[in-house]
Amino acid sequence: MATPSKTTSPEYSEGSIRVLKGLEPVKQRPGMYTRTDNPLHIIQEVLDNAADEALAGYGKKIKVTLHADSSVSIEDDGRGIPFGLHPEEKAPVIELVYTRLHAGGKFDKGSGGAYSFSGGLHGVGVSVTNALSKRLEVVSHREGSVAQLAFSAGDVIEALEIRPQGGGDRKQGTTVRAWPDPKYFETAVLPMAELMHLLRSKAVLMPGVTVTLVNEKTKDTQQWLYKGGLRDYLMQTLNGEPVIPLFEGAGHADKNADNFAEGEGADWCVAFTEDGQPVRESYVNLIPTSAGGTHESGLRDGLFTAVKGFIELHSLLPKGVKLLPEDVFARASYVLSAKVLDPQFQGQIKERLNSRDAVRLVSSFVRPALELWLNQHVDYGRKLAELAIKAAQTRQKAGQKVEKRKGSG
Repeated sequence: MATPSKTTSPEYSEGSIRVLKGLEPVKQRPGMYTRTDNPLHIIQEVLDNAADEALAGYGKKIKVTLHADSSVSIEDDGRGIPFGLHPEEKAPVIELVYTRLHAGGKFDKGSGGAYSFSGGLHGVGVSVTNALSKRLEVVSHREGSVAQLAFSAGDVIEALEIRPQGGGDRKQGTTVRAWPDPKYFETAVLPMAELMHLLRSKAVLMPGVTVTLVNEKTKDTQQWLYKGGLRDYLMQTLNGEPVIPLFEGAGHADKNADNFAEGEGADWCVAFTEDGQPVRESYVNLIPTSAGGTHESGLRDGLFTAVKGFIELHSLLPKGVKLLPEDVFARASYVLSAKVLDPQFQGQIKERLNSRDAVRLVSSFVRPALELWLNQHVDYGRKLAELAIKAAQTRQKAGQKVEKRKGSG
């Protein structure tokens, strides 16, 4: 057996350990921090910040511009990113937000925090956008001043400049323009359908907020403003006619709630159809959760418990039929928007909510609301019961056929 040569082995000592500083970890392993199929997610990080300002009640407009040079800018009329010195770090806050992985108002979740409900998870957010961009410019309008600075690959290349606001300046707001670096992505092209769906959903979830998309290359401009929120959106996207009127509602914890923080809860709109592909979309603090999660489980649990209770109360279940949650949920289309303090997601791209308490949170508001609605609209309740029972019978028959085939083999 050959013995390894000590002379050819690289030396392993204290000096062999490399400590990744600042945004180096992001550039070394971008896939750990964002999606790398295209740059949409790093643009979404900036968009989420603009949406958080609107969610907190400080903004009414968000504008996204796709520039001819392949850069993307996001402009909002929120409060503007603070640019004074951070009390502990002794560096401008606006610089820290873009150069440190764990910096931002979303960490200040206590009473009086900058963002009670935000989509931020690890606090990496826009610093990842900065790290993976060839160039990034930030302009903040705030408290009578305009501040601007620029970065390249995460490093400051144009130091912070602050000047008094002039006649042509906005009173408040932030503009971020990013040039994503193609070397980090499979393709540098933004998926337009996905981007438009994302912008449209932000407008849906924030009734009264205008979201605009400007494409300099095609000279197209699109604008979304939903005053009717979830109901308007669901009716526009629904496949098939609803069997009963839409069930919509909202429930949020007040300051006296024992188990949840004030403001936590959900808004929902549910439609039941006999045919057509169901439409199912969920969000947590305005972040789309395409892989669902515990808030959707809460909606499912609330719907099932209420419908099952109605069926039992009116003795509607045929003998031999066992009702399962999937029977009630099978023909349900919905848009669900949950507000969760300090949400826990699976993965940095936040596609699935993992917060365990969200099941109970959403269910605790959905169930009593649907129970009341069904008992106030008994005829609609019976129609919904018929739909669920039919789904249960179909499922059981299919199961019996599978059992017969197994037995005959």
